[in-house]
Formats: sequence, structure tokens, C-alpha cells
Amino acid sequence: MPASPSTARAINDRLALRLLQDEGPLTAGRLKTLTGLSRPTVADLVERLQDSGLVHVVGESGAERRGPNARLYAIVADRAHLAALDVRTRGVSLVVADLLGRTLAEATLPIEPETGTEPAVEQVVALLERTAKEAGAERLHSVGIGAPGLIDPASGELRDTAGLPAWHRELVRVLASRLPTAVLVENETNLAAVAEQRLGAARGQDTFVLLWLGHGIGAAVVLDGELRRGASGGAGEIGFLPVPGTGRLPSATDCEGGFHELVHAGAVSRLAAAHGRPGSAEEAVRDADGPFLDALAERLAIGAAGVVAVLDPGLIVLGGELGHAGGQLLAARVQRALAALTPLATEVRPSELGDGAVLSGALLTARDAAQDDLFAPKA
Repeated sequence: MPASPSTARAINDRLALRLLQDEGPLTAGRLKTLTGLSRPTVADLVERLQDSGLVHVVGESGAERRGPNARLYAIVADRAHLAALDVRTRGVSLVVADLLGRTLAEATLPIEPETGTEPAVEQVVALLERTAKEAGAERLHSVGIGAPGLIDPASGELRDTAGLPAWHRELVRVLASRLPTAVLVENETNLAAVAEQRLGAARGQDTFVLLWLGHGIGAAVVLDGELRRGASGGAGEIGFLPVPGTGRLPSATDCEGGFHELVHAGAVSRLAAAHGRPGSAEEAVRDADGPFLDALAERLAIGAAGVVAVLDPGLIVLGGELGHAGGQLLAARVQRALAALTPLATEVRPSELGDGAVLSGALLTARDAAQDDLFAPKA
């Protein structure tokens, strides 16, 4: 059935807004070309978007040619302000941005392990308030949060997980209760995958797996363009994957004996020391070559082979601190070692966004939520 006039207008408006977001300021003539709409239709939608406060004139185009200059239209970036938080075991990083996702202010805050739950939460909330004020944001429209642990698929809340600070879960609850805004929480590895797909190493890929390599081990699964979280939100908990070379099996409460035992940061440090490369895991991987990197790649390929056998993703991105530090040298070695373990062709790439991928993914999530709300047709 043909769309009603109001539905058609809503579709056209949303298309124009997406083009203005992706392409930057455009003239009405350029919008006509990109949308394929008629000149009167484009004129009507530009007027509607201006009246709604979503679009404004930012300049003129055509000074180099004869005739009247054409007005340049752009999204009103300060129509809404967003925040994104990367919540780690020992601290928080956050940014405040405009509707286009441009960073206006940013801050970091270390949280000492002995800090109590309530003081830790209040410190983070105060930091967010100060940073928003610095950015000139009177009100935050959407807040995206990336945190380690499982997200309950029914409630969307961060689940209580052994081994993680209690202030993580309490922070999400407090922000949701205090802020008159949408607070969106997602597993950190999943957000890293969102960012790599849209901005980094997995651009243009509908199906891939991101392996998060750091103090913790995890994976994010994107299949046919959709992030897959699993029935309980636990898709990608590959630290628990039983693998050879550990001497025992993992349990329901302990991932020692699983893939985690082979490749978490402490294990990588020990492997590096055994090859005469003392120091932190990240330093060892960043400057590595030769036998150590080969040995690490063989360990990583063991876990990757299990993922490939089940999902056949075609692409694996090595993320987290260690994946980014290893760069192309490590990725090439993992791809070679993986090819010896599976007949399924799989490319391995290093993260392009590194440690900033979680924050970027959280900001993209907040921006999408704000735009879905503001760009939606109004009754």
C-alpha cells in the first residue's frame, strides 16, 4: 500500500536528516540530488525541519559562480547533548558531546580499589556534572555506558557479577534515577564492536567477531549486521571456553582453566618473561617480534578456532589493550596460526580504535538514541 502523506513526509525528513549528519551542510539543490525528491518537496521538508528547530542556515554556497548563492543547511548540533562513560575496574573515562557526536568536554577519574561503593558513585556523578557544565550542557538527552559484565536482556540492567566492583551496578542505578534522560548500559566489548564496525577495523562488515584481549577476555558477535547478546546476555564469554593447554577445565564460577588462562594480561606477561621480555603485557606485545609473538599467536588461535568453528565470521578483530598493541604483526601471525587449525577462511585484523573503542561505542549508542527520538515524526 502507498504511504500516507504524513508517513511520506516523515520518511523524507528522516532521510534528509541522515544525509545532513553524514555529509555535513548541504544546499537544497544538493538534498534534491541525493534524495531524488522534487524541488517543492525538498523546499517543504527544509521548512518543516527549520520550524522544528532541527535544521538551520549555516552559510551560503556558490560565491564562485554567477547568480544568487544557495543557502547551506545543517543540523542544529546543540539541540541535544549526550554523554558517554567507559566504566572500568579502576576508574572511569567520559565525554560530553553534541547531537552530531562531536566531543565538547572530556574527563577521567581513577577509583582506588579500597574506595567504598557510595563514595565511588558520588565521585563519578560529580565528575559527570562538572564535565557537562564545562561543555555548556544544561541537560543531557542520552547517556551511554560501557561496563564489564553481563547485561540482563530482559531489564537492560547490569547484572551483579562476582569479581567486579559493586559501584559499577550502583552507578548505573543512580544515574538512571537522578537523570531525566535515557541511560543506556551495554557490555564494554559489545560497544567496542559497534565502534569498530562503524568507525574502525570492521567498517562495511555485516558479520565479524571482536576478541577483547586485556586484563579480561571476551568477545562480541555481530551476525548479519546485528549485535548478538545471547539468551542470557552472555554471548562472547569465551574466557570460559575449554581449551587444550590449561591442565584443567573452567567452572561455572571460575574461568581459570579456560581460554582466559592462556591469554589474559597476566598470562601474556609470564609468556613474555619466559622469552626474555619482562615488563607489562601491553609493553611486551607492542614491541614484540619473533618467538614470543609466534607463541602468543598460537595461543590466541586456539580460542579463535573455537569461535570460527561455530560462527564462521570471516573476520576477527583483535581489540582491547593487547590486540591494539600487537597491531598488524600480531594479527598476521594469528591469521596464519588459525589457518592451520580450521578450513574456514578467516581474516584477522587489529583494532583501529584501540582503548578508545568502548567510549566511542557508548557515544554512538547515546547519539543514536537521541536522534531516534528527535528525528522521529511528531504527532
